[in-house]
Amino acid sequence: MRVLVVGATGFVGGRLVESLRSAGHEVVAFSRSASQSRFPDDVEIFQGDLSNPASLEGLCEGIDAAYYLIHSLTAENFAELDRTYARRFRELASEAGVDRVIYLSGISGDERNLSPHLASRREVESVLETGSFDLTVLRAAIIIGSGSASFRIVDDLTDRLPVMTVPKWVRTPCQPIGIDDAIAYLIGVLDVEETRGGIYDIGAPTVWSYESLLKLTAKEKGKRVLIVPVPIMSPALSSHWLRLTTDVQYDIARPLVESMRNPVTVDPKRDLQSVVPIEQTPVEVAVQQALAEG
Repeated sequence: MRVLVVGATGFVGGRLVESLRSAGHEVVAFSRSASQSRFPDDVEIFQGDLSNPASLEGLCEGIDAAYYLIHSLTAENFAELDRTYARRFRELASEAGVDRVIYLSGISGDERNLSPHLASRREVESVLETGSFDLTVLRAAIIIGSGSASFRIVDDLTDRLPVMTVPKWVRTPCQPIGIDDAIAYLIGVLDVEETRGGIYDIGAPTVWSYESLLKLTAKEKGKRVLIVPVPIMSPALSSHWLRLTTDVQYDIARPLVESMRNPVTVDPKRDLQSVVPIEQTPVEVAVQQALAEG
């Protein structure tokens, strides 16, 4: 197929482009910073900006399937931007007759009291589902890999704080997924007609907490950490605390940490593994691989 990756220079997008090539697809890489030097010669480059409609002419022409990986966390008004960009892409893809769109969203548990970040992900899903194409939504929690902002926060904390006084969300259940598994699922849905129009959760085989993930990461680095959760640290205070503990850009870290109050585990009714079975990577192995690459 001729496949468009929107957000091709990001953490997930770059790996997805390479895997799509390996699977034999013709790939178009779209990003504001897309350049031929960043991709193999057989990848078609489309440099453009979803904030500038004039730069998008012809983006979806001749495209069979598209992956939409845009999240505007670096902007204070990220929800407004993501809404606008999703609408713009929906119209382009619909007018060009794109057959399928796959959107990588976020798991959000019981859907109550969503953080702004997760609420925005849901809104983008709603915007895209009104397009004329078949939409497939994959929802993930933390994606573990070198270059993942969420995992880098965990990595930084274990480097800098042997004793952590941390917000109570550190015991929130989560179900991370290794980047290789996330890519395998993203590509796998293309070959399974049943996934058209579906919403699925993706994750590793086991449920963790942020506390246990921190301890695992520290252990893999030969370190020990003492974690003391406190109930008085608000989401706003938590995000300011991050300024002192991680190099991840604050505008990205803040909405991510605010989302950690929501349990993010795979719903068995929406588990993609039952439809697109892969050999799942244990979280322990995914962490080892991420640290080795980092």
